[in-house]
Order: sequence, then structure tokens, then C-alpha cells
Amino acid sequence: MLPRLRSVSLLKSNTKRVNSAGSSILLVLAIVGATLLFPAGNSLLAQDVNVFHRGNGAEPDSLDPHKASGTWENNIIGDLFVGLMTDDIHANAIPGAAESWVISEDGLTYTFAIRKDHVWSDGVPVTAYDFEFALRRILNPVTAAQYASLLYVIKDAAPVNSGQIPVEELGVRALDDRTLEITLENPAPFFLQLLTHYTTFPVPKHIVELHGDAWIKPQNVVSNGAYVLKDWRPNDHVRTEKNPLFYDAANVQIQNVIFYPTPESTAALKRFRAGEIDLNNDFPAEQIEWLRENYPNETRIAPYMGVSYIIFNTQSPPFDRPKVRMALSMLLERHLITDKVRRVGEIPAFSFIPPGVSNYGDGPEMFFKDLPREERIEIARRLLKEEGFDDRNPLQFIYRHRENRDLRRSATVTRKLWQEAGVRADLLQTEVKVHYNDLRTGNFAVADAGWIADYNDAQNFFFLLQSSSGQMNYGKYNNLEFDNLMDQAAQTMDLEERAAILRQSEQIVLDEMPLVPVFFSVSKSLVHTYVRGWEDNVVNIHRTRYISIDRNS
Repeated sequence: MLPRLRSVSLLKSNTKRVNSAGSSILLVLAIVGATLLFPAGNSLLAQDVNVFHRGNGAEPDSLDPHKASGTWENNIIGDLFVGLMTDDIHANAIPGAAESWVISEDGLTYTFAIRKDHVWSDGVPVTAYDFEFALRRILNPVTAAQYASLLYVIKDAAPVNSGQIPVEELGVRALDDRTLEITLENPAPFFLQLLTHYTTFPVPKHIVELHGDAWIKPQNVVSNGAYVLKDWRPNDHVRTEKNPLFYDAANVQIQNVIFYPTPESTAALKRFRAGEIDLNNDFPAEQIEWLRENYPNETRIAPYMGVSYIIFNTQSPPFDRPKVRMALSMLLERHLITDKVRRVGEIPAFSFIPPGVSNYGDGPEMFFKDLPREERIEIARRLLKEEGFDDRNPLQFIYRHRENRDLRRSATVTRKLWQEAGVRADLLQTEVKVHYNDLRTGNFAVADAGWIADYNDAQNFFFLLQSSSGQMNYGKYNNLEFDNLMDQAAQTMDLEERAAILRQSEQIVLDEMPLVPVFFSVSKSLVHTYVRGWEDNVVNIHRTRYISIDRNS
């Protein structure tokens, strides 16, 4: 039996330089996080080289590209379907269903040539009409697609999605079987990369028209990607099989893939060590030292273009008041969360846009970044008192967080930090799928959330706060000045001028705090060394078509 990863006494001895607030919080962490590791397994289960077992985080809500909204769903959908553009092994945009394209001089019209050798898994050719049908379907208000607003860069997408004009007026036209024309509202430097996102994927017109929403069921579905869906047992697994008709099938080595929901990272680590899964998209941060010692080559940590944040329901008092939101933000000790709770390299977030985002530069930061904690607590108490909250009438609410051991530990520390100013937060943990469904429907007051970029551009982060973003604007934030700046940026072709406008938008976010950035992410994966073709990248996308298995290595 292995020794405990941490003991309370060890945790205490390593916190001499942390202030009194940090010390008390680390004691809470010790109680919550000191975990007895399970026995070490010294042999892998015998696995067929043609079967790839992927731990995939959460249970999918849907595998319909127009109904999904999660990264865990993207892992499966991106194996089943291919858009006009697709991801290479490094998650760069490369030609997918389109073999070539032409962009007009004004940057508004893209004309794509569909591959001649591209067919659905039932042998029916993939045509430009499938893409026309799919883009009209996702933007049709009847579809009620959660992610439709991501495509508002397409001409007339917003009025189509709101039902103001017919879907036929969308700026997407199939000129013939092999030629698709897409017209944009404004030039978008990120558009080709956006076309790797599943919201832009084709769906088989002939199958959807035959089966309706049931088209995605294993017995009905056909796909145009490297794999086809064979079986889906909710809360157990999703099984896919190599598509022999895929245009690049000759280079796809793995025959079968089984995706497992693994919401609890500690349990997933146990399965990984036992050889039941070949990789998992996460691992428990509290065991990072043990993993680095025992699985140094399998433990993969990489920069990740994402942000973890706390979202407020801005339509629900008292979180409709910026002072209340600002106070809760000021009470966080971000370095404590990243350095003592997470411990795998996340960066404390004192801005909203992560570092390194293309065509953005250095944005503004929170005004209180360098203030001592005592001063921040004092200011936070004053802000709360101005809104009617003090020790006799404390601010009380339920703080919702996703089902995950590391998030539970972070939530415990966050509650303790808020408590130092008299704030009382009760924790409520829910399954990831349920959690995000509640966020989209506004069934929360304060909750944790995370966002990973769909494409490398600041607009994709600001998208979360635009009033036009529908369900993806979880907190229903509505600021006319912010929206106007986003519209202005969308019409600006000069990239430096556009970046300056976007930085003004970020300043509004930091002044009003409709959400609280906590830290910028890193990807955390466990990948057995016999897995080939897994390349770390900033969006953590790894299509199975590039992966192979050599269990003899």
C-alpha cells in the first residue's frame, strides 16, 4: 500500500510563508484533500491493439453537432464528422471536406470546392447542399441550437436565428454539388479556424429528412468523418468504428474507439493505472507530485487557451449589482488557488483574455491586482455594506460547481475566502451535464464555469457576454456599450484598431465583473506511453485518426 500523498502536518509545515488566511484555508484543504492512494498496479490489462479506450470527462448531452456544446462532446463528434476545414495533429486548421477555397478581396465571400472523393458512410456523396442544409438547420430557431450564436459572423445569421427572416436568406448558398459560397457580415480573420468547430459541420440531409431528430441514433446515423457511431449506452460508454469510406481511411490506424464518461478524476486515475483506459482528459491535481514521480512520461501538462471563471446570474438580485460582484472578486486569493490547490501550472487570472491570444496584445488588468489582501477585504466589506450587507445581514447564496474533485477543493477554498468578509456560501455539486444545462437555463445565482477557445481570437471569449449570444451568455449580461464595441470591432478590418476596441470591451468586463476570471487553464492529461500521435496543443484537441497504439513499447 502506498503512503498518503499528503498529511495534515506536512501541509502545515509547507505554509510558513502563507498569511493567516492562507494557512487556515490550507488546513481545510488538508482535511478535504489528503487522500490515500490505491494500490499500485504493475500490469496492464490485455487490450486489442485495434481498440482505443478514451476517458472523456463527462457524459455527452448529445452527439448531434447542432445540439452539443461541450468539449467532451467535441472529442467524439470531431471523430464522426468533418467540416469544410478540419484539425491536423497540432489542432491547426487544414482542408477537410473542402479541397480548396477562394476569398474575395473584401474578405466577405468564401467559395469552397468540395472534395470529389468525399462520401457519407452509407456511400452517398457529401455535397455542398449538405452544408447549406446543415447551416440553415443550426440557425433555424426551431432547432433551438445552444451554440447557434457562434455563427453570427455569417451574413443574416442573427435575424435568421431570431426568426425575423426565413432561413433561405442566410448567407450560405450551394452553387452546385461541389461548390459552396458563404458570405460574412464582416471580415473575420478567424473564419477558417471557426470552420473546424462542430457547429459548422455538415449533417446528412437525406438521413435527417428521413429520421428527424432521431437521425443521430446509432441505428440511423451516417457520418463523413474517420469513424461511425456503433453504440451509445448512457453513463457507460460510446463506441465508434473506423469508417472505411472516409477519404483518408488508409491513414487511420485504430479500428474501434470506446469513450467512457470519467467525471471523477481520482476514479479515472485508478482505471488508467489498471490499464482499463489508454488515456484520460484529466487527473487529480492533488496527486501531481506522486504522478510526476511515478508516471512522469504519462502525465501531460500543456498551455491551454481557456479560462476558469465564476459566473453570476445578473438577472437575479443581488447579483444584478456590480458592487456585489466586484466584492466577491476582490475576496479571491487567486495565487492560493493556483499554487496551493491546483498546483499544475495554471496562471492566476487578473484579466479576462488569456495571454497569447492572436491579434490582441496586452489587455487591461484588475485594478486591485497588487493590493494587499487586508486592503482588498476592507474594500470588499465596504462595497457589500453599500449594498446593504454586513455581519448582521450577511450576503448568502448557493455556489454551484461541477462534479470534480479538484473543483470541489477549489470551491471549498473559495467559500472560505468569501467567509472572511462575512459572506456565507453553501456549496452545491452537480454532474457536469446537469450543471451546464442549469447555467444555460439560468437556474443558478453563482456558479463555476470554464471556457476553452473555439478559435484563437479574443472575440470568442467576449462572445460569452454579448447579449446576442443567447444561452451561451449564462449570466444574461446585457450592456449596450459593450455590445456596441463588439459590433464596432466586427466591422473593423485593421487588426491593431480592432484590438484597441476589444481592449475597451475587456475594461468594461473588469469594471462590472459580470463574471470573475479565476485562472487561465492548462490541459491535464494521462496518456500511456504506448499511445502514438498525441501532440499537446493549446486547444487540447486530439482526433483519433492521427493516433495509433503500440502496446509492445
